Amino acid sequence: MPDAPTTNSTELFGSFVLGDDEFALPAKCFREVVNYPEKISPLPLSPRFLAGIFTLRGSVIPIVNLGRVFNPEARAALPTDKIAILDYEGVLVGILFDATGEILRVRPEQRSTLTYADGEKRGVVAGTILLDHGARLVQILDPDTLVHIENVPQVLALQCADKETRRHQGERRKCVSFRVGAASFAFEMAAIQEIIRVPELQPSVLNSALCLGRINFRGSPVAVVDFGILLNSEPSSERGALPDQRIIVARIDDATIGFLVDSVDNIVHFYSEEIMPIPMLSKARAGMFGGCLSKPDLGDIFFLDHQQIFSSNEIKEMRNGHANLYPKDEAQVAKIQRHDVQRGQRKVYITFALENSYAVEIKQVREIIDLTVGEITRPPGLPAFMRGMLNLRKQMVTVIDLRGLYGMAALDDTSQSKILVIERGDECYGLLVDAVENIMTIADNKRFGAPKMMRNQSTNGDPRAEMDEVIDIEGEGDAHKTLSVFQCDRLLERLAREIPALAA
Repeated sequence: MPDAPTTNSTELFGSFVLGDDEFALPAKCFREVVNYPEKISPLPLSPRFLAGIFTLRGSVIPIVNLGRVFNPEARAALPTDKIAILDYEGVLVGILFDATGEILRVRPEQRSTLTYADGEKRGVVAGTILLDHGARLVQILDPDTLVHIENVPQVLALQCADKETRRHQGERRKCVSFRVGAASFAFEMAAIQEIIRVPELQPSVLNSALCLGRINFRGSPVAVVDFGILLNSEPSSERGALPDQRIIVARIDDATIGFLVDSVDNIVHFYSEEIMPIPMLSKARAGMFGGCLSKPDLGDIFFLDHQQIFSSNEIKEMRNGHANLYPKDEAQVAKIQRHDVQRGQRKVYITFALENSYAVEIKQVREIIDLTVGEITRPPGLPAFMRGMLNLRKQMVTVIDLRGLYGMAALDDTSQSKILVIERGDECYGLLVDAVENIMTIADNKRFGAPKMMRNQSTNGDPRAEMDEVIDIEGEGDAHKTLSVFQCDRLLERLAREIPALAA
């Protein structure tokens, strides 16, 4: 028999269980209840009771561990837990609990309300419900207080239901993703000058705990900041030296700063509409988080506003401190300036390994993805150098094994392998390479015609034979390199010869 309709004298609540306690929220505040997500991203600079964030149908949902709101030492989340999605005044918050309860119809005489003195801080419990003649006590949570807990992101529910239309408005942009600890972050491409391997750091005397030391970058001293320290997490000295560590050299205001990160992972293309808001409250450096990019193949990436990472005073201290304590190598700076008079005549390159090292203009590459990003399907009849087809966010990508194409021996260890995604018209290709090494900015006057001995067409297993240009990377000793310039159009011409159907 169906329940009687709710009258004005009763209120509808949804209840749930946490340990030995039972709680309830007004039913109108519940959007839905979901299982604990497979992927939770820890949120930097967050309090202990914030378990992390996950994405649900285009919205970023912060998860509040209610047990830790009451007791900071309460247990962490378990895979068997449930999450109630609270939707209150357009703000979405997930509440972690053990098990669902029931729908309660509560009469006025069954509930009581807590009162607070003027100016007194309100708690998350707003009152109680007495059931079963007083034998059962249910605590009522205050939805307004829950969505305004200090440091819990207030995430506005997305109003646009047409996700695909929203995603493809505006200009397509690029960012570089990197990892620090368990979380992924990204800088917009325009903020990055270069990405380099970690050289020996020189000591630096500055009035900032953020600075690990300094490097010589094109004749100028550049402060190197441990990104882990920015996040109030484990510093690099405790994580130890990692093989994939890199320094991201970025320009902030008029200062050049280096960021030490655990690894540089991918180049990601996105639209402005894809950045989901995760504003944070009352935390130092919260302004550096511009939002969250959620990619099915890459997970959640915290998109950074590089201009908001430091205060203007911190920037000034790092810039002026190094300028005063560690003067520029004027001879080296002058040499660089002579060879690079016009900064506009510079290009950004991705360097990658394919037995040897190569460089490709970054504008020719749409994005970089991991080899394990998805299942590669191999239809019958494909040439041996074609790995197959990859469904990349509803776009089919033809994956080309460059080692196979150029007759090179297969790689035993593919743990560092990457796929460079390029577009030509409606076609999309993925070029499988051994590893992606660095991102660097090179002056045009460092690009030369390749020596004839490198362009020996009879050389098997060496892609350099087909490349007619090189770039010269200045440096001392082993740091001085000459890299062949990889030209994607030349590659596609070869593919058209190898597979006549591509020429049609």
